[in-house]
Amino acid sequence: MHRCVMTRRLLARALLAAAPALLAFSALATLSAPAAAWQARNFPATALRGVLVVTAPPEATLNGQATRLAPGARIHGADNLLQMSGAIVGQKLVVNFTLDAMGQPLEVWVLRDDEAKMSPWPRTLEQAQSWRFDAAAQTWTKP
Repeated sequence: MHRCVMTRRLLARALLAAAPALLAFSALATLSAPAAAWQARNFPATALRGVLVVTAPPEATLNGQATRLAPGARIHGADNLLQMSGAIVGQKLVVNFTLDAMGQPLEVWVLRDDEAKMSPWPRTLEQAQSWRFDAAAQTWTKP
């Protein structure tokens, strides 16, 4: 019985000694996650610009044309965290997106205001093929 009481006291002291370090670690982890989500995003040269409205997942409109999200499509919110298509039904969102081999939106990024202002940005495959993309600066140049 005496050993059990001593063990509990030692364990309590060890936890109290470790508490500041655990608290600091949890605070750091909490603060760093949102900061990482707001870092500049690099879009691939194959990303096009458009307006997406998810109507009834996986059905959507993209630039006013009916489409279907690709199987396995990923939607990155403005905070760069993945979103379910059902969570954005009916919202008119300015996005950058890539297409799969079937021409369906595969990777979608909901743009923040500063990203949406980056202009020009191609809206069609033809524009993307004729314009020049600077991946480091994330800018497009028309011919």
